[in-house]
Amino acid sequence: MKIVSLLGSPRTTGNSTAIANHVLKIAGELGAKTRAFELNRLTYRGCQACYACKTKLDKCVLKDDLSEVLAAVSESDAVVLASPVYYGDITSQLKGFIDRTYSYLVPDYISNPQPSRLASKKLIFVLTQGQPEEAAFSDIFTRYEGFLKWMGFSETTLIRACGIGPGRTNVVPGRILQQAEEAARALMASAR
Repeated sequence: MKIVSLLGSPRTTGNSTAIANHVLKIAGELGAKTRAFELNRLTYRGCQACYACKTKLDKCVLKDDLSEVLAAVSESDAVVLASPVYYGDITSQLKGFIDRTYSYLVPDYISNPQPSRLASKKLIFVLTQGQPEEAAFSDIFTRYEGFLKWMGFSETTLIRACGIGPGRTNVVPGRILQQAEEAARALMASAR
């Protein structure tokens, strides 16, 4: 199984990154080929609405650091998207990637029963927030889940950690790491 992780935090040692890396570590120990991209270290632009991916190519026309990421996601069996909550949403780093996934859609995606060029993939969505109240920002995953399923992510798992944030990086509670381990094990079990 190939698993690609997209780390949306600007902090290399942030909590969402630590959780995503734990998923990759466990999956790697179980035989997965894993790869992580720190989006904040890449240079890329958002979707330019040029429609070249619908009229001339079957991929994004932009040639930047995200080209390799888009290709890696396309070739993977599973994806881990990780982000802290910034201003009530995922980070702009991860949102920029999601906007560029428009290139995965086929030209007639609105009416096509198979709107995505992506083969069915599994998804683990990691969200961390400093706000301890679980009701706060609980809508983020549901907003993205429907869209990501439409995009080709057939099975989605959420790992959410509330109350860990600035000043508490790399202090992920054991129960959250346990969830990450269970998600990795379930992912690998589904590959058999």
